[in-house]
Amino acid sequence: MPASLTLSVGTLYAFLLVLARVGGALVFVPLPGVKGAPQPARAALALGFTLALSARWPAVDAGAVTAMRLGGWAASEAAVGIAIGVTVALVLEAFTLAAQVLGLQAGYAYASTIDPNTEADSGILLVLAQLVAGMCFFSLGLDREVLRLFAQSLDRVPVGAYVFGRSTAEPLIRLGASLFAVGMRLALPVVALLAMVDVALALLGRLNQQLQLLHLAFPAKMLTALAVWSWVAVLFPRILLEFSGQAWAAARRILGT
Repeated sequence: MPASLTLSVGTLYAFLLVLARVGGALVFVPLPGVKGAPQPARAALALGFTLALSARWPAVDAGAVTAMRLGGWAASEAAVGIAIGVTVALVLEAFTLAAQVLGLQAGYAYASTIDPNTEADSGILLVLAQLVAGMCFFSLGLDREVLRLFAQSLDRVPVGAYVFGRSTAEPLIRLGASLFAVGMRLALPVVALLAMVDVALALLGRLNQQLQLLHLAFPAKMLTALAVWSWVAVLFPRILLEFSGQAWAAARRILGT
């Protein structure tokens, strides 16, 4: 005997509201290759996240829902998702900032390749840092933390009750300041060593003006930056875990949980 699946109108409203929350986050979460993926694949990812949270869907009284109220709830849910997505995006942007600062000093900014996320020309170190940070993001299980944040937000933030104000913006601003602090901490050791290489080459050129050191400066700085960056990369997982812990704490404060 054929079976039919029936859903109540309240369940459909709950699904749409959770989908608005998840969709708002996936716009900003820098998952590797998501922005360059086809639209159906991105929509399927949002649907998969929404269905995975089916046990936490809110109970919606369909009789009390109007078109204007539903639109306001959807905007509020999208604001929750955007807040979560921005906190996750700032975690990986620290590595991008460090690579941007280092690439300019080491001379890698003269060479560019295609960024898989934006499909635009970007520095080699910038793309490498994005790929390494993305792999660490998944290998350390931080994607599960994003799903856990969604579940906690559905438990503690009622539908349509989220209001973005000063108390919620302050943790996000502090997290943005931490982004620059972490990025500079990653880049400054290599930048300081490159400054020492510049000073050494300048002294050699001063001692013997016949030496043609200009054509040696670029290879020396690029090889030095690559060697030291490879050594610093061992600390990437630890730094990512530490900074992501600050991001999750900031996200919980933003949500008021």
